[in-house]
Amino acid sequence: MKRILLSITFLISALFVRAQNEFPSQLVEVDWEATEVVIPPSPFQFQVLFIGGEDMVQTGVNEEVPAKQWHDFIGFTPLSAEDCVLDENAIGWVSVNHEMILSDDKIGDGGGMTTFLLGRQPSNDELYIISQELSDGRSGDFFNVDFSAVGETGMNCGGINSNVDGRIWTAEEWFRSDNESIFNGGNGVRDTTDYTIKYTEFEMANFQTIPKYKNFNWMVEIDPRTAKAVRKQYNWGRQPFEGGTVAEDNKTVYMGADATPGFFTKFVADVEGDFTEGTTYVYKHDAAGDPWVEIDNSDFSKMLEFKAEAVAVNATMFNRLEWVTTNKNNGKIYMTETGRDNPSDSWEDEAAEGGVYAPHHIQRAMDQGATGPDDENYWDYYGRVLEYDPATGEVTIYLEGGPYFEESPALGDYPSKHLSNPDGLNMLYVNVAGEDKTYMLINEDLNGTSYGRTPLEYPDDRMCEMYILDMETENPTVDDIIRLTQTPRGAEITGACATKDGKSVLVNSQHPDGANPFPYNNSLTFAITGFDDSGAIETLSAPDFQDAPADSFMIYPNPTERIVYFNKVTDIALYDTSGKRVKVYRNVKSIDITGLTTGVYLLKNKEGDAKKLIVK
Repeated sequence: MKRILLSITFLISALFVRAQNEFPSQLVEVDWEATEVVIPPSPFQFQVLFIGGEDMVQTGVNEEVPAKQWHDFIGFTPLSAEDCVLDENAIGWVSVNHEMILSDDKIGDGGGMTTFLLGRQPSNDELYIISQELSDGRSGDFFNVDFSAVGETGMNCGGINSNVDGRIWTAEEWFRSDNESIFNGGNGVRDTTDYTIKYTEFEMANFQTIPKYKNFNWMVEIDPRTAKAVRKQYNWGRQPFEGGTVAEDNKTVYMGADATPGFFTKFVADVEGDFTEGTTYVYKHDAAGDPWVEIDNSDFSKMLEFKAEAVAVNATMFNRLEWVTTNKNNGKIYMTETGRDNPSDSWEDEAAEGGVYAPHHIQRAMDQGATGPDDENYWDYYGRVLEYDPATGEVTIYLEGGPYFEESPALGDYPSKHLSNPDGLNMLYVNVAGEDKTYMLINEDLNGTSYGRTPLEYPDDRMCEMYILDMETENPTVDDIIRLTQTPRGAEITGACATKDGKSVLVNSQHPDGANPFPYNNSLTFAITGFDDSGAIETLSAPDFQDAPADSFMIYPNPTERIVYFNKVTDIALYDTSGKRVKVYRNVKSIDITGLTTGVYLLKNKEGDAKKLIVK
């Protein structure tokens, strides 16, 4: 099925306020001797694949409803030799979480997921949706995942996508403390009667009757081929899970919990690939010898109250652990610690009960002049990416967010790179010109707009960005990351997930501003294709105007983002070859030229400086 093609920066067209000013509607004399700036075609291809509220998902035989919104996690399950798919260009199944909770007799109460099968055109690498007929009789393009066998689901946020075989788990993140919270005023899970667990692989949980809300906040395995839930992992503990990863041994699973405190956990299976039997642990950095402390998963009461058990064994406390991923080249684990601005009130009770602060928080508090992480003056505005080395058992800071600003700088002084509250995290493995390369994909989810998380002029606009980092970079800093894309106004950028062939990255835009133009007023899943192009990633370089004279007018074209950057904030008019004014941009430092047809244009700023723009 052919979908909408777009440039990645078309996603942010709603961010630019276009207003008329003193520029004449027609230039009598056009300065075609102005300096030429060429915008070559982008080496990347961009497609919208799946639109919430617009595309129809199959819920039963000859039964469909509009897809849920709030797209979050994306998983990709590559086609295996055992899969019987008629389309020879099929490459695998996509699984998309919906963090939004709703009540719906057809699609199911609570959260949810959608799965679909992707193909790739061999002629141009374009992706397309393959229609399917499932074993339960459903047929179509998009399929609602049926969670009825596991007692419904809720608040599906992050998850796990195994690098080994593509297995998928969804994380029921938003932690629920009572039935009222899942009922959500009647717009959530309507059946709040006690739930009896039956016929699972977990003997300690079977025929246990629990309050309905306690059947949420688990990792839940789903089968994207059948669009059905397989099991809730009652042996991994009940937590506000966000992300996780399966190590290359196909036995060890690492997980993070989005809370303050959040705990770092792992499960080690007895048998490779069988995650129903094994041992569950929580991380304690200062434990003598092995930093992993077992939590008895044969005791269901301990699995139900995992946080209390973690605190009881004095586990290490983190500030919102979200996505977790593995670098298959070195076996190291990476996770985002998104941060909370002033976490002191959020973890002081657990600290009093025995939880211990991660060493980097103690050091950061000292550096800030605070008495400790429980000091109300301790701040964590930007978060970071952490690295866990299984060989040493240590968790260290891999990439610190920032830089710090006491007051948000104005647009003209805003840094070209600022990493705020990393959330989604994944790896991209790609072969470029015969060389195997590994990149980290980092998605932002801003906790706020203060302290430089957005420019001073945008106090109400959470403009989240996605970055790429070459994993060959030693001791990386924010200067080493490269911006790949940005979401529409109001949206979180999340889900970054590469296809197995390394050609494409799938990304979600979640809960954008409803005032954005269609389809960017809906949550949507889009694809960026072309990472195997030998010159594509090099085009992502950021502009450098540090040596530009203050009175100069300099521009930097980025063919990938389809953005023209300026060395200063200014008003800009764009004219065509006849001298007719095409557009006016007020108080900008860059403009989106996605919508321009190929040809020659003149850019003129309010001081009268001009540049000839050639769009190819």
